Amino acid sequence: MPDLLQVLQNGIMTGVYPGSAPGLMLVLAGYMGRAKYAQVDPSLGLFHKIGKYVPVSKYMSLDNQSRVGGILVGTGLWVVIIFTMRSMLKGLLSWFGWMNERHGSLTWKTRIWLALVKIFSGMQTPNLYSFQTSLPNLPLPSVKETMKRYLESVRPLLDDEEYKKMKELALDFQKTLAPKLQWYLKLKSLWATNYVSDWWEEYIYLRSRNPIMVNSNYYAMDFLYVFPTHHQAARAGNTIHAIMLYRRKLDRAQIKPLMLQNTIPMCSSQYECMFNTSRIPGIETDTLQHVSDSRHIVVYHKGRYFKVSMFYDGRLLLPREIEQQIERILADTSEPQPGEEKLASLTAGDRVPWACARDAYLRQGKNRHSLDAVEKAAFFVTLDDTEQRHDPDDPVESLHKFGKSLLHGKCYDRWFDKSFNLIIYKNGTIGLNAEHSWADAPIIGHLWEHVLSTDAIKLGYTDDYHCKGQPHRNLPGPQRLQWNIPPECQTMIANSLSVAQALADDVDMVIIPFQEFGKGLIKKCKTSPDAFIQIALQLAHFRDKGKFCLTYEASMTRLFREGRTETVRSCTNETCAFVKAMVNNETREKKLSLLKQAAEMHQQMYRLAMTGKGIDRHLFCLYVISQYLQQDSPFLKKVLSEPWRLSTSQTPMQQPELFDLVNHPEYVSSGGGFGPVADDGYGVAYIIVGENLINFHISCKCSSPETDARRFGRNIKQAMLDMLELFQLKPRALK
Repeated sequence: MPDLLQVLQNGIMTGVYPGSAPGLMLVLAGYMGRAKYAQVDPSLGLFHKIGKYVPVSKYMSLDNQSRVGGILVGTGLWVVIIFTMRSMLKGLLSWFGWMNERHGSLTWKTRIWLALVKIFSGMQTPNLYSFQTSLPNLPLPSVKETMKRYLESVRPLLDDEEYKKMKELALDFQKTLAPKLQWYLKLKSLWATNYVSDWWEEYIYLRSRNPIMVNSNYYAMDFLYVFPTHHQAARAGNTIHAIMLYRRKLDRAQIKPLMLQNTIPMCSSQYECMFNTSRIPGIETDTLQHVSDSRHIVVYHKGRYFKVSMFYDGRLLLPREIEQQIERILADTSEPQPGEEKLASLTAGDRVPWACARDAYLRQGKNRHSLDAVEKAAFFVTLDDTEQRHDPDDPVESLHKFGKSLLHGKCYDRWFDKSFNLIIYKNGTIGLNAEHSWADAPIIGHLWEHVLSTDAIKLGYTDDYHCKGQPHRNLPGPQRLQWNIPPECQTMIANSLSVAQALADDVDMVIIPFQEFGKGLIKKCKTSPDAFIQIALQLAHFRDKGKFCLTYEASMTRLFREGRTETVRSCTNETCAFVKAMVNNETREKKLSLLKQAAEMHQQMYRLAMTGKGIDRHLFCLYVISQYLQQDSPFLKKVLSEPWRLSTSQTPMQQPELFDLVNHPEYVSSGGGFGPVADDGYGVAYIIVGENLINFHISCKCSSPETDARRFGRNIKQAMLDMLELFQLKPRALK
């Protein structure tokens, strides 16, 4: 169990934040001193009133009554101060004018606001959850505002006739059904801390009956250019130990909350289910099973499952001891039991067959014990028997194989329902595959940054590339999990594997380390790096397909309590105007002017999404209510059925201080990626690493005649270079 005293202490600290024990002492001393100076009763007559009903004087002298009463009143005053500060902070954090400031210059109003936020945040160091009760609730936009912005977002995608019909649908909805739906949504927003998140988790993720492999799960990749060790067991020892260290800090809430500008806190609620969590399949909907603590992990190797305890003699295993356990698994030559090798393909296929197989065959006898070991493990580890890495002599094909392996593997060697899978390859390269319902990518990204820096930089390896330290003489070995899988279940496993394999085979992928320039040069253009990349993606897509499409860019809403994501519809009128100017080869001055307008519009759209004024989550919730009330809306049905043919997401670097990229630029992660959202569309993830590198992860489906990941990658690269040329700047490679 986690340290109960530490957990209790953290709970108290979180409950009274921004108050503190020294603050309580200061208030009590000030109050008692003031009462003594003014010669008034510090209890404010409290014991005199109680004495009318209870003979207090029999048990306590008048002096003690005065002292105890003063402490009670002073503590009450301290509590009032805490709640006042918390309310003031919540009010301050509801103002977002700071987002409109130009980078590097702040108005006096924003400076005063930042100072007040720091004052009301208290003087003590916050823990992970300190600011949760001070974060504002997600605001509910008006229907009129959402309709206006929606129509603006679809205008560049529709011809005049199509736009006229859509406008009629929208206005009819706004006048008829929308007020009723909005009324119900207002009621929810009054009692719920976040009117979106619970429905988003349930209806977008848990109620989906399609495979979560490729369609929902995403991956994170190892260093590009650094290979700390080629020993699979050694890399496992360091990385597993690093993950367990992170879990210990998480259990104790000792992880520093993410704060913009080192002042503005973001919601930390998604961290709660990072460990000891598994998605449980159901007939109609899945559920998330989270246990408070787990003292083991489950390791998969060549078709066998092993339960490995992470503790011995009351302490966490050291890296060399974990390496020792992994070496034992690698040396085990036993054969898989019937049906065991490909059992996890059930988690990769459709959800209903998996739910049926689990209830019918895996919830009794020794299968129940083994399944519980998997589902209640801290996380899942795969010792992959393939070798993956970035090969400088063949970067395109090597990264293609690496990305696909992390996304789906063999379709039966990852337990896709676990909160995350740690994958360790035969040559010592590592990666993650994460389930999406419990949290969004920045949360797992925070863990991954910690793991990579701890593994290679803090823990390190010996000269012969093993973990530091010594093996343990008396350490009990891993426990082989036992299964009794009947032929009927094996048939269901084979069917799920067939579905999953077809899905995996249809994924095309390319990963591009874009080294020509990065955010350092983009900033010289006085343009937001994210806006620059998003506009480049629009230009690349138009060159690729000859048309514009509905584009999804994920934006976080963690400035609000329990916030997750909102959509930035980055295909705007301004961006389309710029793309057309580029395609038609207008003058440089005109293209540059249109580019700046497009970038400013994109920034404005991003600010609206971050501050709860987006379009899509509001429309989604209105649709959910319409389904509850059994009232169909042609407008909402059309909106929610529109495919996102270009789905994009930036993977932010949240802890750059962990990596010295100036002196050690080789310590860069390639970020991560995800599968395509639409059958005829692209999925694009990108990470801006340091000042001179941007990594793109591009996916699509082989079965679509309209898409080609490599072609789109070439178009992205050319679009980036063409846009930079407008500023009369040259990339590094051409200097």
